[in-house]
Amino acid sequence: MKRAVSISIGSSKRNKAVEVTLLGEKVSIERIGTDGDMEAAALKYKELDGKVDAFGVGGADLGAIVEGKFYPFHSVQKLIRYIKKTPVVDGGGLKNTLENKAPAFLEQKLGDYLNKHGRKVMVTVGVDRWGLSSSFVEAGFETVFCDLMFTLDVPIPVRTMRGLKMLAAALIPIVTRFPFEWIYPTGEKQEEHKPKFEKWYQWATVIAGDCLYVKRHMPFDMKGKIVVTNTTTPEDVEFFRKAGIKYLITTTPVMEGRSFGTNMMEAALVAVAGKGRPLNWDELNEMLDKLGIEPQLQELN
Repeated sequence: MKRAVSISIGSSKRNKAVEVTLLGEKVSIERIGTDGDMEAAALKYKELDGKVDAFGVGGADLGAIVEGKFYPFHSVQKLIRYIKKTPVVDGGGLKNTLENKAPAFLEQKLGDYLNKHGRKVMVTVGVDRWGLSSSFVEAGFETVFCDLMFTLDVPIPVRTMRGLKMLAAALIPIVTRFPFEWIYPTGEKQEEHKPKFEKWYQWATVIAGDCLYVKRHMPFDMKGKIVVTNTTTPEDVEFFRKAGIKYLITTTPVMEGRSFGTNMMEAALVAVAGKGRPLNWDELNEMLDKLGIEPQLQELN
């Protein structure tokens, strides 16, 4: 049996392990959280290096991919300094392949609902989800990117891909040198919920992005909204249900009541492929097509 392990600097409360079959191959996929302790995560990689088929980096990104160019997050790179043998991915490949299918899936499944309520999308952090962001724009959705709000607490929206590109060009060389916990909740901070930026949550029909970002500032009343995200636990789903979310779309498959992160799923595909290295985007797309993986829709209210 192949084994893929995601080691996350996020909360250990979100840990999960399941066995799945992908392309006829049994794979054990497991998430291990270190509650914000980056050194504990680095040592766990060291302990398991060469003993598993693929690693995922959870709760952090090794870097940002903007228009196909990779910008490393310097504070996160030290997480993987001990890895010598096992291939490691952070989900960037799936963010730019699988997640691109979300707008077309929305149109197919909920076109009438969008006709009634509007094709307006709030993306929590567009630079973090470049493929998802650009695919919404290309599909004709009116889109607002909230990068400045969610990473720097500056209440200024970005309304175009051109603006997002300019923002990325200006900020990425600086932000990638910040400690990662400055721009993304880690450990116990992942459990914090502080409603904020309600104007944009209420303006949008669709709220898209990382699940922790979506939840972090979400208002209590989200009646009729659609959330497009990735990693969800049963607790996350219940949180969305109580807030009145109408539809939840996860870009990664739901397994035993939860969806795993893009890093975990990409690590599983790397393990199955058995090439001993990360897969390029063409290889990922080919595997996704063979597996028939597409976003999944849940009606919550």
